[in-house]
Amino acid sequence: MKIIHHGAIDGVTGSCHELVIDETHSILVDCGLFQGEDETDSATSTSQLEIEFPISSIKALLITHCHIDHVGRLPYLLAAGFHGPIYCSAPTAILLPLVLEDALRMGFTKKTWLIKQVIKEINSLITPLPYSHWTDISLNDSPSKLAVRFQPAGHILGSAYIECKVKTGKDKTKVLFSGDLGAPYTPLLPAPKPPWSADILVLESTYGDRLHEGRRSRRQSLKQLVERCFENRGSLLIPAFSIGRTQELLYELEDIIHHHSSQMAAKGIAWEDVEIILDSPLAARFTEAYKQLRPYWDNEAKQHISRGRHPLSFEQITTIDDHISHLDAVRYLTRSTRPTIIIAASGMCAGGRIVNYLKALLGDPKTDVLFVGYQASGTPGRIIQRYGPSNGYVELDGERYDIRAGIHTIGGYSAHADQKNLIDFARRMRRQPREIRLVHGEREAKQALKTELENICPGVIIS
Repeated sequence: MKIIHHGAIDGVTGSCHELVIDETHSILVDCGLFQGEDETDSATSTSQLEIEFPISSIKALLITHCHIDHVGRLPYLLAAGFHGPIYCSAPTAILLPLVLEDALRMGFTKKTWLIKQVIKEINSLITPLPYSHWTDISLNDSPSKLAVRFQPAGHILGSAYIECKVKTGKDKTKVLFSGDLGAPYTPLLPAPKPPWSADILVLESTYGDRLHEGRRSRRQSLKQLVERCFENRGSLLIPAFSIGRTQELLYELEDIIHHHSSQMAAKGIAWEDVEIILDSPLAARFTEAYKQLRPYWDNEAKQHISRGRHPLSFEQITTIDDHISHLDAVRYLTRSTRPTIIIAASGMCAGGRIVNYLKALLGDPKTDVLFVGYQASGTPGRIIQRYGPSNGYVELDGERYDIRAGIHTIGGYSAHADQKNLIDFARRMRRQPREIRLVHGEREAKQALKTELENICPGVIIS
């Protein structure tokens, strides 16, 4: 038995890991797209998109969650000849086709018939599994045995870490793939709980070198930033991932409005009159799906519903669907003095509708930009985050835009666990791993986490 990493080795995207049972039997955990500097060439590069490893031995694909850096290469896996079962959680089974349909339309083809054909094939292969139950995976004629179990990871709705029990002869090994772990107290989601044991832990390390602020603190920071921006009569731009972060932000904003409705967000604007524009058709579709998946929400969110509140569909939200309305909104904000919160994709500013807002408003000192998610190296989001505070510039669609807007980051809204959360996940296992492999992180983050984890497990490997 061995593990081969086909992605998320030198950065935080392209997650793809092969658990080799024997010479002719293996499974794949995730098959994600590379982004930012993790791309080897361009967005259409064959080395970035094509499956460059043998797949003849791969008997199944296991999906931890449906962010594009974990599932984006799935259509190319099918094109390479994979037609085995795709195992995932029940919520991911609902969300995954939405993600891939959008990814195909944006980066593969505009042909509706072809997109429908690919999605139909994917749907035919998906096998949803319940959380917390062991499932045997068929290895055909192999004498080895494999059972897997999905457990809530608290990253986005449907996310899971995956335990794999491998039995080869008298040898038994439990391998755990963390996927992306969420932070405790993430809106809508139960916090991840570590399992009893693991022999080998493949652990993400996105924020392996830093700590997030607590939920109360980050909510207060969000409230204060909105008030500051509104006092300046500017717009607050929030680049957000369509799935996960958008819904969590809406949840937090609803909570702030609920508790401060009669108070003033700024002179002349009560919190109950705050205007929020959700300008992302995909995010709107995911938000509807989130509402349908209420049984998977945490207890706090369910209590809000029972008290008549609507955390994802409150009256202050205006949803923009069509492109013409989007362009009208951008033009309106460039000449309006009406403060507005705009949530739009993409989360790393590498495309999507947020780019038009940035082009129009980055040069306005009344504008504020808030980053609430990880910005991969080489993405426009990372460049704005790094150089914006010193009035630098960013290139968007080949043109240079000076940054005069206020640039802010609230790390606590990241859907990723921080260093302490990652260490606690490993430490709180009753029988701790003999080997930890660090993936899905930049070099500095991995090294910092490795140093801390070595107090728990001497066998820490930077993959």
